[in-house]
Amino acid sequence: MTDAAYLLVRDDREYLLEPGEEFGTDLGVLDVPEDVEGGDTVETHLGTAFAVRELRGPDLFNHLERTGAPMMPRDVGLVMGHTGASGGDRVLDAGTGTGILAAYLGRAGADVTTYEVDAEFADVARANMATAGVADRVEVRTGDLTEELDALAEGEPFDALTLDTGDAPTVVERADELLVSGGCLAVYSPFVEGTREAVLAAREAGLDGIETLETIQREMEFSERGSRPSTAGVGHTGYLVLARAP
Repeated sequence: MTDAAYLLVRDDREYLLEPGEEFGTDLGVLDVPEDVEGGDTVETHLGTAFAVRELRGPDLFNHLERTGAPMMPRDVGLVMGHTGASGGDRVLDAGTGTGILAAYLGRAGADVTTYEVDAEFADVARANMATAGVADRVEVRTGDLTEELDALAEGEPFDALTLDTGDAPTVVERADELLVSGGCLAVYSPFVEGTREAVLAAREAGLDGIETLETIQREMEFSERGSRPSTAGVGHTGYLVLARAP
């Protein structure tokens, strides 16, 4: 993976910039050297110093260009943890969107083929993969995965199948043809109805170890009065259906 962009940080300010880029701020103009590296310090023309940091996973969520609501880091973490996707794995993904999950998978070393039906979204995702430094590992295809299932099923099987689309059950029905033996499936859905359909499709396909998780995260608050979970809400984002190919 190559470092395609860096964060220039000072206090609560963060600017995502590429080597050779010039960017104006109220603290002066930042002129990023071509040979910049993480850990360097870059000063504006007014002498204000910014620390240079390499792009990390959480930075992708905060700084990649968005085309909608991207998958939350906690959901990405669950997908990564339950599929175990890593270097050398081949991952088939659908519902690219902003490309947060695809970028994480690529940065973990997996080779990802991801489908996005919206051509403009796909263009943004390709640019985001370059920013994340994984354009050589993540291929963003414009199109509907359901229309490519026959061709993909005849090719080399994938190690993991990750889906974030309304028609995910149609793909799940063919999961045993798309995955290697023991390969992992992860389906994300914000709605119970879509989740149930994915579970039924997984059962029909004869997949093993089918389970469904609701993703909830509560922030903790610590004060002089005491410690407790935040009352701002339970932090529900969606449901994950997980399974493995027989």
